[in-house]
Amino acid sequence: MRLLIRRVAAIPLDGVHDLLPEVDIAIEHGRIRAIGVAPPDFTPDQVIDGREHVALPAFFNAHTHAAMILLRGWAEDLPFDRWLNEKIWVAESALEEEDVYWGAALACCEMIRCGVVGFADHYFWMHQVARAVAEAGMKALLAWCQFGLGAAQEVGGVGLEDTVAFIREWNGAADGRIRCALGPHSPYMCPPDFLRRVVKEAERLGVGIHLHVSESEEQVRNSLRAYGRTPVAHLADLGVFEHPTLAAHCIAVSDEDLAILAEKGVYVAHTPKTYMKLAMGMAPLDRFLNAGVRVALGTDGPASNNDLNMLEVLRITGLVHKNRVGDPAAFPHHLLLRLATQEAARALGFIESGVLKPGAPADLILLDTRGVHWFPRHSLAANIVYASHPSDVRYVFCDGRPLLWDGQLVTLDEERIRDEAERRAFRMVGAPMRLMRRYVG
Repeated sequence: MRLLIRRVAAIPLDGVHDLLPEVDIAIEHGRIRAIGVAPPDFTPDQVIDGREHVALPAFFNAHTHAAMILLRGWAEDLPFDRWLNEKIWVAESALEEEDVYWGAALACCEMIRCGVVGFADHYFWMHQVARAVAEAGMKALLAWCQFGLGAAQEVGGVGLEDTVAFIREWNGAADGRIRCALGPHSPYMCPPDFLRRVVKEAERLGVGIHLHVSESEEQVRNSLRAYGRTPVAHLADLGVFEHPTLAAHCIAVSDEDLAILAEKGVYVAHTPKTYMKLAMGMAPLDRFLNAGVRVALGTDGPASNNDLNMLEVLRITGLVHKNRVGDPAAFPHHLLLRLATQEAARALGFIESGVLKPGAPADLILLDTRGVHWFPRHSLAANIVYASHPSDVRYVFCDGRPLLWDGQLVTLDEERIRDEAERRAFRMVGAPMRLMRRYVG
């Protein structure tokens, strides 16, 4: 499809232009052909009037558990250990394979509506998530979570050989929109011998690793007792970081840990809303950046933070860390946007995305700036970070394909997905539908 977006304001995040106030964006064969003036020989199939809109690279969510949307609102106001042990893992004991598809599909609906075209997912039955991603037209880095404690302890009895088969089937699928990684849960759950097996498979398959790292000081103390090393140093010693690694959280890290992460090129997925909601402490984003650690923003799963809204993640990140370091000039809004677009896309392996320039993949969104909360429009970029709403997202394109067109989902049956996902969510937690009808009419 050849598409022309006319007279739109654009924030290209190309390192050159802060704002292009009124440009045309020509899209052809899934890529941006021109930004500025459309080529004279370009004949579009469709035209969008971009006036009163702002275009920018689409968001990538660097860490989530999409199908955990089925447990949104189920485990509230609990400390992390009780949240996990008393509610989440109990509900997940009733999880069925098909539930994962419907949960992931619902999550895709929500992410598209928030301007997200790609996400890094870490969960179970990942071929069902891949199915949802392919149908949604999105991009994803998919990692099948494993604990490495034996098949009887794995969800669905799935062993490492099964996840390898998944990677062989799905890595590079959906016209390259799906990438796969190995997904050991964490160094505090996975035994060293299992992590060594993961490293060998990563080498053999040529893929990366996505896992949770250093979520608490307690995990650090336990790792020092068990292995004589911090979780970061332990993973480095096992060879995990010799492969492209996406390390979620890293809340409790030393300067030595940061030096390892920077040297090995590890991407840290920063998900501040979950840290705040579960009172886990706050990962030191300023120290990450000062040490040269690569950082990408994410939501974490909607069971812990309740939504998949990357606009809110932008806002929280800026506000929390300005306050933490006591400097209102820290974490400028263009930096925050890059962490949610370019850096997050690179963390997932989509290294060309995250910028509006000729030749780049047409992964972009258009926000309507006519809402009263946008006025006065001194800075469109600042308003995106600190004032915009998901309802402002009107168009979403992934590789030039529309996923959202003038506020309407194009690729997914939202109503059917919503109803089926809720039915399955209630079954998982034993909540009869009739109890909920008091609230929904």
